Amino acid sequence: MTAPASPQHPVTVRVFVQRFSATPRGARLARHLAVGRLYAWGIPYGTDASDAVALVVAELAANAVTHGRVPGRDFELRLSLVGGSVRVEVTDTHSGPSSLPEPGGVEWPGSLDEHGRGLVLVAALADRWEVLERKPSPGKTVRAEVDLPGWLSPLRAGTAGP
Repeated sequence: MTAPASPQHPVTVRVFVQRFSATPRGARLARHLAVGRLYAWGIPYGTDASDAVALVVAELAANAVTHGRVPGRDFELRLSLVGGSVRVEVTDTHSGPSSLPEPGGVEWPGSLDEHGRGLVLVAALADRWEVLERKPSPGKTVRAEVDLPGWLSPLRAGTAGP
C-alpha cells in the first residue's frame, strides 16, 4: 500500500523579459519597468524590496550600457519571482573577458575614484549574485537575487498580481 502523498503547495513563478537599447535611456526605462512590474506582482513602491531591486536593476543596466555595449545590439532584462525572491538578470552581448570581479571580490573604490561603486551596491543589496557566460556567446549575464522574507505566503494564496 502506498502512503498518501502530502499536499504540495503550488509555487507561482512570474517572469518579465524585455530587451532595451544599450543607451542611458534604455537603462532608465529598464529600472522604471522593473519597479512597475514588481508593483503588478504585489510588491508596493517604496518598500525595501522594491527599492533594492530598483537599484540593482539600475546598476546592472548602467553597467551593460557603459561596459557591455556593442553598437547595434541591445541588452536584456529578465525579472523572475521565484520561491520568495526576485531574480534580476541583465544580459549584454559584449565579447571578450569579463571585467566584472567575482562576487566575493568586490572592493570599495578609492575615495577619489570616479567609478566602481555600482557593484559594491549590488553586493550590498542582493542576497546572492554571480556572473554567467552567455549561451550562445558572445556576452555575459549578471544575475542577482533579492530575498522577500515573508512574501511567499501571498503567492500561495493567489492574492498577488498577474
